[in-house]
Amino acid sequence: MVDISVKNLTKFFVIGENLLEGLSFDIQEGECVAILGRNGCGKTTLLRILTGEMDYDDGEVFVNPNKRLGLISQIPVFPAGYTVEDVLRCAFTQLTNIKKKMEKLEQEMAQNATAGQLRLYDDLANQFQSGGGYETDVEVDKVCNGLGITPDQRLQEFDSLSGGEKTRVNLARLLLEKTDILLLDEPTNHLDLRSVEWLEGYINAFKGTVLTISHDRYFLDRVADRVIEIVDGHAEFYSGNYSFYIEEKQARFDLQMKQYEQEQAKLKQLGYTVERMKGWGINNRTLYRRAMSIQHRMERIKKTEKPKTERTMKASFAEKDFSGDMVFQTKNISKSFGDRELFRDVELLVEGGERIAIVGDNGTGKTTFLKCLLGEEDCTGKIRFGPTVKWGYLPQIIHFSHPERTLYDTMLYEKNCTPQTARDRLGAFMFQGEDVFKAVKTLSGGEQSRLRLCMLMDEKINMLVLDEPTNHLDIASREWVEAAIEEFEGVLLFVSHDRYFIEKFAERIWELKDGKIRDFRCGYAKYRSILEHEAAAQQTVLPAAKPKKDKPKGGTKDTDKLIRRLEREIEKQEQLIADLDVQIEAAAADYVELTRLLQEKETQETALLDLMEQWETAQQN
Repeated sequence: MVDISVKNLTKFFVIGENLLEGLSFDIQEGECVAILGRNGCGKTTLLRILTGEMDYDDGEVFVNPNKRLGLISQIPVFPAGYTVEDVLRCAFTQLTNIKKKMEKLEQEMAQNATAGQLRLYDDLANQFQSGGGYETDVEVDKVCNGLGITPDQRLQEFDSLSGGEKTRVNLARLLLEKTDILLLDEPTNHLDLRSVEWLEGYINAFKGTVLTISHDRYFLDRVADRVIEIVDGHAEFYSGNYSFYIEEKQARFDLQMKQYEQEQAKLKQLGYTVERMKGWGINNRTLYRRAMSIQHRMERIKKTEKPKTERTMKASFAEKDFSGDMVFQTKNISKSFGDRELFRDVELLVEGGERIAIVGDNGTGKTTFLKCLLGEEDCTGKIRFGPTVKWGYLPQIIHFSHPERTLYDTMLYEKNCTPQTARDRLGAFMFQGEDVFKAVKTLSGGEQSRLRLCMLMDEKINMLVLDEPTNHLDIASREWVEAAIEEFEGVLLFVSHDRYFIEKFAERIWELKDGKIRDFRCGYAKYRSILEHEAAAQQTVLPAAKPKKDKPKGGTKDTDKLIRRLEREIEKQEQLIADLDVQIEAAAADYVELTRLLQEKETQETALLDLMEQWETAQQN
């Protein structure tokens, strides 16, 4: 069954310049499809058209009318004073209305219930139960835990949250609504690694249809069944995840280029033959007619278009020589904000050439740690840098001292370079033509990061410190940045939630958790393997052996047998409950299975209590 169908969709904002032109595709029920394309190609516009928020100029758009549709890029306006908890509970509006009707009927039936009231109440109760009314608290807790929405944050007013926090709460609300078709526009933005992994698990277990825009290549590899790329307003299709898309796109490019080159060689040869035969045919009409016949055949040949190559940045860091072994060392550094301790007694040593990723949940203090290291924040303890170390820093939030200046003037004034050098350096970072005369304040977040990186690469440094360097960048821009970093031979220290970026560069992982930095001298894949092994080991730990108790005085042989039998049954029951805990965690994204397991656990815990009571009674005999 088709859930979404788009036929010859056309959308323009400037007459004569179409953003989407003849776009056509179908999405089947249950598919997870990734929409790719450069920034500004119309991806978000397409989602807004699908929801009906934006009109289009031509074509047909079909969305299954029997399915509930949700778009995560929209953040609804809620009444003043609404807390995060209130926003989350909006997902259960229908159930809440049913419950209110049930409560009203209960009051009316308190004195004298009619048959009609009883039937209505029974019908409402069935609707409430079948709709999951008794599991709403479990569902809210599960989604909040997965997306890192803390109990304290659930009490905050929604309007007081940052844009990223509002996006995360709105994503939680959308997931709780049990939407049939999910439209996700950059869903991993503002999520930490743990939350992104939870979201991946949720999407993979989701029975509905998902259409997602994302620049997170690791995320796309984990969830996408196929890829639709928007190129020059139309769709190109790839029947696999992001890695498949990359390989297939290159294979198609190579094939098209080969066909183009073969055709050009053939046309060149035919052209040469035509010119010669025309010369010979001046006095020979037969040769001349043959020449014209070949020329007409050349015109009828269906010519392959020359494949376009992406413009690339040609930039590298101006590196400073490094001498010595130690880059920097920390001794007992600690940082707190009031009663909140971010990290304590951190001791680390970094030597030349290392590439280190700092990972951890949002709010653990990763950015603050970088600022302490670079002297932008005060902390206790000692930080010592090597004498020849010169660092460059790309912060998460970019600030320019004169945002009203153009890119061109910014380079002239802040880098003190010649006009030609300014144009050359900006051009290397894809700021070309009239783009260089834009005001810095009009740039997108990704463009500002690219400009700051352009300025940073001019400095002679041997230590590069990056805080979320791929935020706001499309995939092509991320690859450009990665290509420049790959050439850098100095020390690389970065904070990132981009697992593709971490896996590509990190040779050492610092995990900031519970106020401590744990040092893993390995890459990302090995780091994840270690964590998974540790988690599995914790789950399989057997219950501690029960201490032997002295036999009660006057106990009989039959009583001793009963006690030993009950102890064996208690151990089995405890193990059964432990196994259920493992299954409950694994089924966190499947509310039907989760509900069944929770009910089973409650039954088994009741049986355990019964065995414990029998054991206590036997001990007293």
